[in-house]
Amino acid sequence: MVGRLSNLWWMLLVKGLLALVAGVLTIIWPGITLLTLVLLFGAAALADGVSALILGIGGGWTGRPWWEMVVLGLIGLAAGVGTLLWPGVTALTLLALIACWAIARGLIEIAAAIALRKVIEGEWMLVLSGILSVGFGLLLFARPGAGALAVVTIIGFYLIVVGVLATTLALRLRHMSHVVRP
Repeated sequence: MVGRLSNLWWMLLVKGLLALVAGVLTIIWPGITLLTLVLLFGAAALADGVSALILGIGGGWTGRPWWEMVVLGLIGLAAGVGTLLWPGVTALTLLALIACWAIARGLIEIAAAIALRKVIEGEWMLVLSGILSVGFGLLLFARPGAGALAVVTIIGFYLIVVGVLATTLALRLRHMSHVVRP
């Protein structure tokens, strides 16, 4: 399997560099529109889907199709196509999901802190975390523009980290392609 993966190092490098560039541009231009971010996500999901399909169809270490990667590729393609066809719906759905997740998480943290108040010390930190999560979720619902800007910044940093990691792995695989022959 290492031999097969090391021969495809360049695909991971391209993916990593694209993620890195998208992340840097997102951070440099914080006023980027949510529509542009959604379109970048759609393109990244398509690229990820295609690369997963190629890896999956090409086979795992046994030489037979790697069905988990094929399924992952199909999901990536569906997410990318859906995003590019309905970017407005994708943007609103993403913000609503993040808001609901933050509120639910915050409420559960507060409930856990109350339940654990006699068992642990410092439960107030869990309450504070819960309050911040609920506040963030409510802010996303009340002020989607400010929430979108915060999400854009977080995603920009995420893309930079993922890009650096993928690029580093690709370069290691490139080195291995010279050492390991299939």
